[in-house]
Amino acid sequence: MQMYAMNIKPVTVILLVLLLVGFYYYYYYYYYLSQYRFNVPPCPTSCSTSEPKDRVPDDVIPTDYVFHLKTPDHLQYSQPSIVKGRTDVVAVTPWLAPIVWEGTFNPVLLDSIYKQKKINIAVTVFAVGKYIMFLKNFLETAEKHFFVGFNVHVYVFTDRPKEVPKVNMAPGRQLTVCSVPSSNRWQEISARRMELIQKLIEEQLRKHSNYIFCLDVDSQFHSRWGTESLGGLVAVIHPGYYLDDRGKFPYERRPESRAYVAHGEGDFYYCGGAFGGLLQEVFLLANTCRSNFEEDAKNAIEAAWQEESHLNRYMWINKPSKVLSPEYLWQDFKPRNPEVKTIRFSGVIKNYADIRPNV
Repeated sequence: MQMYAMNIKPVTVILLVLLLVGFYYYYYYYYYLSQYRFNVPPCPTSCSTSEPKDRVPDDVIPTDYVFHLKTPDHLQYSQPSIVKGRTDVVAVTPWLAPIVWEGTFNPVLLDSIYKQKKINIAVTVFAVGKYIMFLKNFLETAEKHFFVGFNVHVYVFTDRPKEVPKVNMAPGRQLTVCSVPSSNRWQEISARRMELIQKLIEEQLRKHSNYIFCLDVDSQFHSRWGTESLGGLVAVIHPGYYLDDRGKFPYERRPESRAYVAHGEGDFYYCGGAFGGLLQEVFLLANTCRSNFEEDAKNAIEAAWQEESHLNRYMWINKPSKVLSPEYLWQDFKPRNPEVKTIRFSGVIKNYADIRPNV
């Protein structure tokens, strides 16, 4: 009996050690690492000025909207191919992000995936000063072509709330008017966009929206803009420069600016008039661009194309996970090039001297 009792002690010690190791493993991998993964930590002060500096609110976006793509059972759609398709355009970036062109996606398949998720899409549009004249056409064409059949909430920022037109909206779609002050310089209006987008996400959208698109009001929809455009960080290639060498891109070239992109650097030139993605990603973009814009202002620097310059700097460092072709923001004064099979969204023809407080 005494011998048996002595043999039991080492076994007990071993079991206790294994129990403690198991508890540590559970705590470290399932608690600590999960917290690290789903929260963005603060960036150290030595961060590049194009890197996000602030923690994203923990509940900005659920994590299941991007990675789990489930189709309805027995859905019928055309068989995909990896050897047939468009050969006149490039449909993937060097970092393997899709470039969306007509003929590179199946709208039936994509819509069936995202309708099950019951996603909510926010849209920001700024109609300040005389730009209010473009709002009616923007809203009416959006009802026909922008995420038709999905929940869409349009946020109109304007200094003329009484002039916001009444537009019949389909079920699940709504409009909110956000009053903002007027300005004597269109550059100031442009500069405040990132700040207002950031605050909108923090104060309102984080509880009930999944994606956000930030679009120019002096534009109109012509054909489908839908689920094919969804992604983490979504950029639109500028129609005026996509055929040019990057040496001709109108990046901010002064090294003292936080929007600086040196010669020989950069990927594409992206539009400031259309961008979006998951709330988390757009929050980081808006927050960083706002911070860099304010730092430039302290040094009496105004980037060449205001927030568009800062956006291009940000997206050179922080690559977009989906890139939309120039179909998604064409220019109405330009003839359509052969590779542009359809125009989905375009900037309307206007006289800037008539609509801007200063030119």
